[in-house]
Amino acid sequence: MAARLLVTVIAAWLAAGCTDIRDYSGTWHGARVGDAAPLRVGFAPDAEATLDVEQVDLRWLRARLTIDGDALDDALIQPNLGAEADVLSDVTFSGAPVRVYFAFAPAADGNGDPLVVVALYDDDRIEIRVMRGGPAPLYGIFALRRA
Repeated sequence: MAARLLVTVIAAWLAAGCTDIRDYSGTWHGARVGDAAPLRVGFAPDAEATLDVEQVDLRWLRARLTIDGDALDDALIQPNLGAEADVLSDVTFSGAPVRVYFAFAPAADGNGDPLVVVALYDDDRIEIRVMRGGPAPLYGIFALRRA
């Protein structure tokens, strides 16, 4: 009896600490963050991003990304299947995101598709990092909250 009660208590405790990834569906919006020059390459200082998450689960993210005044306008992003099949699908970094996705976004400026790293956090926020090399480099971090 005591063992069954202990198992029930542990299961409830674990469930309370879990975040349902599907809760991240919807529209998210936020400003570019970081004042250091390397963190704002190719983006206006006041650039803002909107991410419309259409579908999300532990293995998949489908969303549309717009960054005001920049190369991305309603760009469809979906994870890179190779990254999702690799150890990259378990990547984490400072702040301990719940889940991180690696995707490419088709850019309207014709200078190559940037890599978009989408990090979901359990405190109801999303951070995206947009980066591209080459002749028109990009690097920007955007902190998003529910719109």
